[in-house]
Amino acid sequence: MYSPETADSLPLCPSPCDPPALGDDEIYHVFVSYSSTDYQWTHSVIHRLEACGLKVCYHERDFTPGRTVLENMSDCIQESQKVLLVLSQEFVRSRWCLLEANMSLFRDCLGRKPIVPVVLEQGVPVPLHLCHLTYLEADDPDFESKLLKVLCTPNRQLQGSTVVPFQPPSIYNGKALQPLISVNEEGLSKWDCGRFSDMEVPDQLRLVIEDHEKYRKAVRIINDVHQTKVASLWLRALRPTICVILMLLLIALATVPIFVITSLKSKHPDNTLFLMGVVLTCIYCVVFSLVIDVALWEKDQLKFIVREMQKAVGQANVILSEEKVLMGCWSNSKIYLVYINLDGCRGEFEETFSEEGCAKDMFKKALTFFSSGYACCLAKRDFPFSQLTSTSHMEGMVCFCQYVSQQLRADQWE
Repeated sequence: MYSPETADSLPLCPSPCDPPALGDDEIYHVFVSYSSTDYQWTHSVIHRLEACGLKVCYHERDFTPGRTVLENMSDCIQESQKVLLVLSQEFVRSRWCLLEANMSLFRDCLGRKPIVPVVLEQGVPVPLHLCHLTYLEADDPDFESKLLKVLCTPNRQLQGSTVVPFQPPSIYNGKALQPLISVNEEGLSKWDCGRFSDMEVPDQLRLVIEDHEKYRKAVRIINDVHQTKVASLWLRALRPTICVILMLLLIALATVPIFVITSLKSKHPDNTLFLMGVVLTCIYCVVFSLVIDVALWEKDQLKFIVREMQKAVGQANVILSEEKVLMGCWSNSKIYLVYINLDGCRGEFEETFSEEGCAKDMFKKALTFFSSGYACCLAKRDFPFSQLTSTSHMEGMVCFCQYVSQQLRADQWE
């Protein structure tokens, strides 16, 4: 992992390279786009690239005052041979979203310029437009020599390193997007349900989901769990309490008369003390059982609310699957998002249930029950079963119909 100290200790120019000749319309060898939070690391690299003879363009120095950010970015990309993107959590959230939200403006120039993604820290979600590219890692000991090599390579040898549109599913199929985090994550109780914003579609989904109202409808289905299921939890919690109160009343009604009669007629006080001990022991047992029940209730309700959210996510996926997106409920405050094309699996269902004439209903049922768990497995790249022998509709990964088949074999239709 990088740090300001390690950035300052990078060698000046680890290997000799000859900067490629600039074209007629080119002023810079590379345009560097980065977040201001990564200023120190990025500028240490920029200084070393310029020391090696490369002409570098970056916004603090080379943007023209009085013009919009989008206009400056477009001009700088067109005037540069290559584009270097410093990918960090903040960059993906802000700078890349600006590019992605205006991809119609940048697609032409980015489609002709080689892109060099540099992952600055572990866990950064690589945007869909870039996930087909091989990226450099900042903590690689040979990082700077590899960077110099690619920047000094003529563009004609890097024809496959440009941004591509979303159309080819083989490039993006099964790729995880940034997860959704509930707006009430802070202070969210374990037995409560996270609520997710439906005011606007996240930047990462604007180019993926054409009908934004479908996304809002899907999120509202999940948010309804908070309105309907969480309220019923309190009723579920009161049941054992009511039972305990009734048991105490029954014990009192049964023992108090006996205690009074025995106290009046008995000539042996020890019998009265014995009876009182029995009553107190019963009361302590009931109270102890109540404490155990409350502890088990809290654990059970966490599972209950996640199960209810998973069912709601399954219903939402019936809508989102048409837009090549699936959600996966991992906890009560986090939902995974996966880009996935299910056309092949949908065709498998149609072929399997063609005689019964219920293919659409069966596929919808499978989405409702299994799509949430499948999306979580795709996002984590971890499936609860060994390698499958059947043919997958996704190259190198488990497809949805394979996942459903395995779950049914394990009797998981619930």
